[in-house]
Amino acid sequence: MADNAKWYVAHTYSGYENTVAASIEKAVENRGLRDLIHEVNIPLETVTEITDNGPKTVERKVFPGYVLVKMVMTDETWHLVRNVRGVTGFVGSGNKAIPLTDDEIASLGVEKREVVVNYQVGDSVKITDGALESFLGTVEEIDLDHSKVRVVVSMFGRETPVELELDQVEPLS
Repeated sequence: MADNAKWYVAHTYSGYENTVAASIEKAVENRGLRDLIHEVNIPLETVTEITDNGPKTVERKVFPGYVLVKMVMTDETWHLVRNVRGVTGFVGSGNKAIPLTDDEIASLGVEKREVVVNYQVGDSVKITDGALESFLGTVEEIDLDHSKVRVVVSMFGRETPVELELDQVEPLS
């Protein structure tokens, strides 16, 4: 069942996001639907605001008026979320909720995909994807926080650093 779970976007009254998320979580617990509704998420970003008293760090909603719900879409789960006070509907066409694509989920940073890195700084690697596919290079830097790797590639007789995703390179065996 967990493989069928997808991320859906519920539209809420502005300012009701936290209340809606809490209500969905409570309803899921009360009805024992944890196997159908896995997670409720409100995307937040940390922003530093400059005020008269100096800089202040606050968390701000990335998409005010929306709550993300990872669930298996059934009539029961649709009605549960749809009938929570403050929810105006799902994002989609008509009464049909449309799930987010994997690319959209990745760009929102909702789910952290764990990439196992089996190479380290100084290793020789082969680029497996992108414009420089099949080029060979040496790992110069690995940035796990941003899922990036910097590889030095020899192009036209020059050493050129290239920034790639962690899964775009593989170690030479």
